[in-house]
Amino acid sequence: MANASGFLTQSMRISSSFGLNPSGFCYPEVIPKRVRCSSTSQAIETESRLPRLVSKGCKLVGCGSAVPQLQISNDDLAKIVDTNDEWISARTGIRNRRILTGNESLTGLAAEASLKALEMAQVEPDDVDLILLCTSTPEDLFGGAPQIQKALGCKGNPLAFDITAACSGFVLGLVSASCYIRGGGFKNVLVIGADSLSRYVDWTDRGTCILFGDAAGAVLVQACDSEEDGLFGFDLHSDGDGNRHLNAGIKENESNHELGTNGSALGFPPNSSSFSCIKMNGTEVFRFAVSVVPQTIEASLAKAGLDRSDIDWLLLHQANKRIIDGVATRLEVPKDRVISNLANYGNTSAASIPLALDEAVRSGKVKQGETIATAGFGAGLTWGSAILRWG
Repeated sequence: MANASGFLTQSMRISSSFGLNPSGFCYPEVIPKRVRCSSTSQAIETESRLPRLVSKGCKLVGCGSAVPQLQISNDDLAKIVDTNDEWISARTGIRNRRILTGNESLTGLAAEASLKALEMAQVEPDDVDLILLCTSTPEDLFGGAPQIQKALGCKGNPLAFDITAACSGFVLGLVSASCYIRGGGFKNVLVIGADSLSRYVDWTDRGTCILFGDAAGAVLVQACDSEEDGLFGFDLHSDGDGNRHLNAGIKENESNHELGTNGSALGFPPNSSSFSCIKMNGTEVFRFAVSVVPQTIEASLAKAGLDRSDIDWLLLHQANKRIIDGVATRLEVPKDRVISNLANYGNTSAASIPLALDEAVRSGKVKQGETIATAGFGAGLTWGSAILRWG
């Protein structure tokens, strides 16, 4: 009610306390608020409760993957570049990779992987609230996620957009999904890692062409009660100074001079452009990875309140066997607890973690309730890790 002057007067007693859930998200506990509307005749008190900012957990409930039909072996590469199977396998651990050809598309692979993940999770496409496509190689300049939404037949037009963070993209996608679920009320978020780096490889450069393959992998991240939360902690970083060690920058095509010398002198209209092939300083990238990956996993474990001994599986971005072995050694993870399919697919960028996870789950290696330490690292430079539970 209004007082004599026509204004509401309030006296509020607010006591706030904050809690921290296992993933490191901060939320206010119940906040009581007393509001007194005063007048000469009546005083009314109301007790209200503000909603928690974080009321849900999230868990991984489905996975899927898809790869192109064409397999290229080290012996196949030896026919077009000065190399051989022994040289490649000894330095990288890679023996085969899959390459997109013909009528295949990255969108098609991503949609296939997504449908498998939804089927495992027993979730219909119409029940998906958000689609995150983690990729550096979309088939459209403006992003590929909406085309996956179309391919899945999602009738409710859920939001779909791309995340570009190279080989760290899938880890960033997982963390982003958890944020949308915890803070935005989303229920089912499809996280897809898909890349076709073969389109940006110089196939005459034996330092890079031996490394990369194409693939797609997907997981369905679902809201759950906080007690069932399956993302325990994460740690994310980037360092633009390291871009010089691994990049595929814009290059201008030669001018056709249709506008004459005056147009060329003004620099307008600009020449058409395209991305260059992947350029990498392998030695520096190796040093970077073996240094930062153990650190970021240790940081995620600390945030999760867990120890190395709590890890059931180590799942790293599949870039190089020596990197995987080096990180496992520093973290004292036994070889039989390391998930790797690098030999069969090479470096598939954002697809590598979900691809390896899907094979491990479907083969029965990874079982429901087991804890996985995962980390991505690559161009940007970007790196990050997450400690999660499957199922």
